[in-house]
Amino acid sequence: MGGERHTRRRKTWLAGAAALALAGAGTAAWAVVSPGEEAPRTGPLSAAEVRSAAAGFLDAWADGDAGRAASRTDDEKASKAALRDYLDGARLSPVTIRPGAARGTRVPYAVRAEFRYDGARAPLRYEDALTVVRRAGDGKAVVRWAPSVLHPRLDAGERLSVRDTGPAPVRATDRDGKAFDAGDFPSLAPVTAGLGRTYGKAVGGRPGLELRVVPDGGAGGDAEPPSGETLLSVAEGRPGKVRTTIDRRVQQAAEEEVAKRADASIVVLRPSTGEVLAVANSRADGPNTALEGRLAPGSTMKMITASLLLEKKLATPDAPHPCPKNASYGGWTFHNVDDFEIPGGTFRADFAASCNTAFITQAGKLADDDLPRQAREVFGIGTRWSVGVDAFDGSVPVQHAASKAAALIGQGEVRMNPLTMASVISTARTGTFRQPYLVAPSVDHRALAKATRTLDRTAHRRLRDLLHTTAASGSAAGSMAGLSGDIGAKTGSAEVVGQEDPNGWFAAWHGDLAAAAVMQRGGRGGESSGPLVAAVLKAVDEKG
Repeated sequence: MGGERHTRRRKTWLAGAAALALAGAGTAAWAVVSPGEEAPRTGPLSAAEVRSAAAGFLDAWADGDAGRAASRTDDEKASKAALRDYLDGARLSPVTIRPGAARGTRVPYAVRAEFRYDGARAPLRYEDALTVVRRAGDGKAVVRWAPSVLHPRLDAGERLSVRDTGPAPVRATDRDGKAFDAGDFPSLAPVTAGLGRTYGKAVGGRPGLELRVVPDGGAGGDAEPPSGETLLSVAEGRPGKVRTTIDRRVQQAAEEEVAKRADASIVVLRPSTGEVLAVANSRADGPNTALEGRLAPGSTMKMITASLLLEKKLATPDAPHPCPKNASYGGWTFHNVDDFEIPGGTFRADFAASCNTAFITQAGKLADDDLPRQAREVFGIGTRWSVGVDAFDGSVPVQHAASKAAALIGQGEVRMNPLTMASVISTARTGTFRQPYLVAPSVDHRALAKATRTLDRTAHRRLRDLLHTTAASGSAAGSMAGLSGDIGAKTGSAEVVGQEDPNGWFAAWHGDLAAAAVMQRGGRGGESSGPLVAAVLKAVDEKG
């Protein structure tokens, strides 16, 4: 009995196999399947199969259905990921995909897609081709997958990526909400570009965009890919709006004055708040020296040094203080301009005349880190300012021997710019450091830098008095003539190796307005930058 059952089953299997063989007699191949199973398709693809496979894939792709399109390829996983990246990552929406006449198993097609991203739109048209093959396993006619199916410029290991062409543009306004006019305020062009880098996207701006071929898995974001090419550019961005602290009247006066001079830069602040009211450079196409310059400040540095000597009781305004023609320290000999001296003079007279040796003679009584600490703790120098655009917040490094003495008079490795020196004289006026800013911290909820302490009350009163004397009857008096009341000023000249004329510095305040300027190769500060600063202060005073 067992043998009979075995014989029947064997006959059924043979009968099924024979029937399948007869059914597939037109195909050049045999297939053996169990009852109810569909035989794998084999043999050359028919024209109908090629058309159907290509149309099914292209229709699903055009519909934005990555899953359905991928199921019609020979690599569903890879094609599905690539199709989703095309639709979502590359922000491309196929509008129409028109197949051409098949050439054997190869089907050409024309793609008309649209790039859409954050309000930006641009058409993308190209021609491509795919190849239909039988899929391993079931023999179904499907598209042979390769990245080039999505775009002919894509090779293995590459994808499409949307990249910013630069920072988002901004429409910068003054403190009253009125947009800047580039023609009126050429110095603000780099400021506006900086605002775009800092705030562009945060205030709703959109940069120009481009669609690029990049290595799969390469750097994202705005980083420049190591290779690839641009397929599409949307150059027009959408500007966001940023209100700044710029005062149109003050900026106009600063622009007019720097335009009359070569290599001049100025920054104007409001000491009571730290608001930047004006930024101007005579060279609009050059570096933004006003905010980012790194120059030795010369004798304007004596404001910080004097505050240190006053706090340490090493100087008192009306007490005798040496001002010899020259003084040595650390192996260097330091001179006054034209080797002047003030026999039996006071510190007030020394400061007002900008006597170098009055400070050099005190170097041996100071620790190497005294001046750097004073600059940082009281004046906020080097405390990581967050101005709203790129800005250098000064550097007073610890120095030794002769270099330490040189730093006391703004030489050596000390580096400043008009922004930092405008801040220094603002702190000298108020006694409290208020970090300068061009964009209010309320815009992006950032924290402004703070000094760890205020200037000693007595030292502050005396420093302010010294600066008033300098403006009224000292080295700054010529420039400050015509300004009265609450005024203070400091002149400075900084020697530069290989440069015949020194850089001229000047810092001053008039009421709640402070400014600092530098004229590179300008000579003495009282004769170069002094008239610049004073002219701006006077122009604003006259305009009310």
